[in-house]
Amino acid sequence: MCLSIPAKVESIEGEMALVSVGGAKYNASLQMLDDVKVGDYILLHTGFAIQKLDEEEALESLKTFKEFEELNREMDEEEKKSA
Repeated sequence: MCLSIPAKVESIEGEMALVSVGGAKYNASLQMLDDVKVGDYILLHTGFAIQKLDEEEALESLKTFKEFEELNREMDEEEKKSA
């Protein structure tokens, strides 16, 4: 299974971008995409921007990731209580 995550482009230098995901910063190669600008959202996979996303789609995906994170945290707490 492959996982790519939505990331916001913070800056661009040549074919590399600095992108942010949930407060963390990553470098992303822009070699596979054309016309990426600061402020755009991209799908980040293994250090490569593989697709541009519109902001609404990116934010909805990030919201879903956050919901999974919260659910996982709740499940961990329940597991600790029953141990």
